[in-house]
Amino acid sequence: MTEIGHYPLLEQYDTPEALRRLPEAQLPELAQELRNFLIESVSQTGGHLAAGLGTIELTLALHYVFQTPEDRLVWDVGHQSYPHKIMTGRRKNMHSLRQRHGISGFPKRSESPFDTFGVGHSSTSISAALGMALAAKQQQSDRKIVAVIGDGALTAGMAFEALNHAGDLDANLLVVLNDNDMSISENVGGMSNYLAKILSGKLYSSVREGSKKVLRRMPSVWELARRAEEHVKGMVIPGTLFEELGFNYIGPIDGHDLPALVNTLGNIRSLSGPQFLHVITKKGKGYPPAEENPCEYHGVTRFDPKTGTLQRSKGAVTYTEVFGKWLCDMAERDPLLMAITPAMREGSGMVEYFQRFPERSFDVGIAEQHAVTLAAGLACEGLKPVVAIYSTFLQRAYDQLIHDVAIQNLPVLFAIDRAGLVGADGATHAGSFDLSFMRCIPNMLIMAPTDENECRQMLYTGYMHTGPAAVRYPRGRGPGVEVQNTMESLPVGKAELRRQGHSIALLAFGSMLAPALDAGEQLDATVINMRFVKPLDIDTLLAAARDHSLIVTIEENAIYGGAGSAINEALAKIENVPAIINLGLPDRFVDHGVHEQLLADCGLDAKGIVATVHHYIAACTAPVLANSINS
Repeated sequence: MTEIGHYPLLEQYDTPEALRRLPEAQLPELAQELRNFLIESVSQTGGHLAAGLGTIELTLALHYVFQTPEDRLVWDVGHQSYPHKIMTGRRKNMHSLRQRHGISGFPKRSESPFDTFGVGHSSTSISAALGMALAAKQQQSDRKIVAVIGDGALTAGMAFEALNHAGDLDANLLVVLNDNDMSISENVGGMSNYLAKILSGKLYSSVREGSKKVLRRMPSVWELARRAEEHVKGMVIPGTLFEELGFNYIGPIDGHDLPALVNTLGNIRSLSGPQFLHVITKKGKGYPPAEENPCEYHGVTRFDPKTGTLQRSKGAVTYTEVFGKWLCDMAERDPLLMAITPAMREGSGMVEYFQRFPERSFDVGIAEQHAVTLAAGLACEGLKPVVAIYSTFLQRAYDQLIHDVAIQNLPVLFAIDRAGLVGADGATHAGSFDLSFMRCIPNMLIMAPTDENECRQMLYTGYMHTGPAAVRYPRGRGPGVEVQNTMESLPVGKAELRRQGHSIALLAFGSMLAPALDAGEQLDATVINMRFVKPLDIDTLLAAARDHSLIVTIEENAIYGGAGSAINEALAKIENVPAIINLGLPDRFVDHGVHEQLLADCGLDAKGIVATVHHYIAACTAPVLANSINS
């Protein structure tokens, strides 16, 4: 890794305590150093860039004004939190970002007292911060609580549930809306900043509250004054909605104007009750490649900081690309196909589809529950919805999956990306549980492809199915199998024998076939590509149980309740059950790191599979069984 350059101010003021000793006039200079350091650092590690570049000034202002970590600062999602990490004593560790045993790409409570709430999923910040505000009230503490949420995250119902509750409780809470896409207002400039200073100032606040007390004694006059204030503010600022929810709305202000931010936050810090500060920022601010293409520079590989040229992986296509190509091909065939995604159009490989079939494309924003029930409604009317969603985010729509889709046995296809471990994004984004939480649902068809071509055929199989179906596939590239342009339905519930061996049968699900085949050669074991988690191929399973002394199930999913558990349940019904080993993800949250290394740590590479089998044989207390396997 190349040595990071010299940043004199940043190296001296990279903790909140030190930052607050810096003269305010030097904050812009520090902001520029922080921005340059962030670009240089992320260029060497990869990670999230554009969002963090947009929150440089906001991060400095928050830590400058508030007494963090005593005052609680809660970030939403965490994509924008790299400047926060740098300014809270972790600058020297940024070289380890998202690497095994290194610092996380998201706020993590065990990593720093400044990370007050662990995040990874969107739209949780206001709820968490409200809980902290209520705790402060219960403990009679005067600490301040701040939630920072983006305009995208504000599309989720959970954020509005929290806003509604906070306004009703009159909690001492500041919500900062980081509006970086002009989704609410373009009203930014000197007048807006001036209004924000007035609306957050003590004079306006005291006059406003004093007037309320007097006018409330004269109900008709009070109602007239309240409506007049709303209409006047509504003409110049877009805060009526938040005022109706019980917040004192302030803004919008320029989120890159440090004096305005510091002044406004300083005023707000002395106010009580729920406050809402609307800040306008620009994704990728200060780095032209990221400003011009903030989507591409949202999450980046390593890149050349001078030119912005990203490193491109070469080789086999990704499973995401396989899905995107299949989706377009299927849409050409079937005009009933409708595609839905909850704010994952790029990540799910749907950009071309959205361009070619705009009338049949629905990006619902960060609203996973709505996405699933929307699909159910489409299916009720005879259309064929495909929901493209990451495994970790499907968890957020579990009730809708059961209640709105499965109970009604509706033909909705779930294309589940990022199944299994996801490497650098860590535990919050890992798809560790989808097999466990889906296979217990009646009417579900669940498939796990072993390669790129099988993924395409499974997508077609699920699409043609008459009930709910799921195809779960891993992040990244497959083993390099050529993808056929044809589409054929696989026989539902039928496994595939890939290697005939003796004594030991390895039953592999999805991505685990490749290491199973390698281990099978070393163990002279039978290897079966199970293909279907539900329904299981009972005939093949019973034959394997009859002809082998040891069965090993292998899956990139939690062991508890997963595909291996389904095998156990099926074999428990027969006599003379062979010995069974279940391999999968352990009963802990697997941290971030390189995907292959994490699999090895979990014993899910070929070496780990062979070692587990050998250890079992060596420890086997039944001589007959041990002899049978060894023979």
